[in-house]
Amino acid sequence: MKKNVGSIDKIVRLVGAAVLVLLFAFEVLTGVLGYVALAVAAVFTITALVNFCPLWAIFGINTCKKG
Repeated sequence: MKKNVGSIDKIVRLVGAAVLVLLFAFEVLTGVLGYVALAVAAVFTITALVNFCPLWAIFGINTCKKG
């Protein structure tokens, strides 16, 4: 897997995941929507930690700096 998630993209993903988890924890998002939010948060976290996003690869997007 070639890295395609840059540092700013990684930060945005981790902050987004934290927000979704907090919304679930404070019961702003409940039920099915809450569990979908947790799943999205998990995907954001995993893709940020491994620096690879399969969706970015499909669309040919690369936010890593060249060099």
